[in-house]
Amino acid sequence: MTDKFSAAQFTAKTLSEALPYIQRYVGQIVVVKYGGHAMVDESLSAMFARDVVLLKTLGIHPVIVHGGGPQIGKLLDRLGIVSEFKGGLRVTDEATMEVVEMVLSGPINKSIVLSGSDGQLLQATKATKTERDPDSHIEQVLDLGFVGEPTGVDTSVIEALLQADSQLIPVVAPVAMGPDGHRFNVNADIAAGALAEALGASRLLLLTDVAGVLDKDKNLMRDIKVGTIPGLIEDGTAVGGMIPKLETAAHSVNHGVGAAVILDGRAPHALLMELFTEHGAGTLIS
Repeated sequence: MTDKFSAAQFTAKTLSEALPYIQRYVGQIVVVKYGGHAMVDESLSAMFARDVVLLKTLGIHPVIVHGGGPQIGKLLDRLGIVSEFKGGLRVTDEATMEVVEMVLSGPINKSIVLSGSDGQLLQATKATKTERDPDSHIEQVLDLGFVGEPTGVDTSVIEALLQADSQLIPVVAPVAMGPDGHRFNVNADIAAGALAEALGASRLLLLTDVAGVLDKDKNLMRDIKVGTIPGLIEDGTAVGGMIPKLETAAHSVNHGVGAAVILDGRAPHALLMELFTEHGAGTLIS
């Protein structure tokens, strides 16, 4: 009885301490990029789903943008299609784009997910990205194929869904429609940032497979100011897929999102720890 009583007390104490944080987000929109290990591991996936439902039950409005990098990579390998990354983004030719759309708008999301190309929800043009040559130090333009850069977001579909059903949780696949009708593969972090800006989200949460942004000694950086992000990229602190995450976080914070957080999707209840505890669970960009 004593152990049960202690456990009950601990649960009650935890809920009581979380109350001020819950009140902070009631009625607010929180955009979550869901992907990586949290999306592949069945137990983490089920836990994530329960946590998102809890947020909704508490009166918070989560909007989910899902990735699918591991699934896309596996199918590309099975089909013998070579894929590469430049600047943290997957180069997407015609064959790769077919696989991307097959995965993101197919088996991952058929039951409850919108494609960003539905109803012009997410609009994009061909992305342009530059990279500094390590030898010549000259900026060179990278050809990423059918990788898209968001140019507009029509939030009417999501807003209508939220108003029509108080328990409905929008989930969006990061496939965007181009001006000529061609579909583009948009990095899920970037798509989540564009949605967060358009919806005026209180928080943008980017789940990844590391604890957050790590310094050169592999220590977690708890807080980062937007103005320091270019330096972190320039000096090599941020590399690979962390670059678009930080760039997206900076852009979203500069365009009306309350704050962005890069956090470890492998950690159980990462969303709840970030939103409802004093110190959060990842790297806060503000």
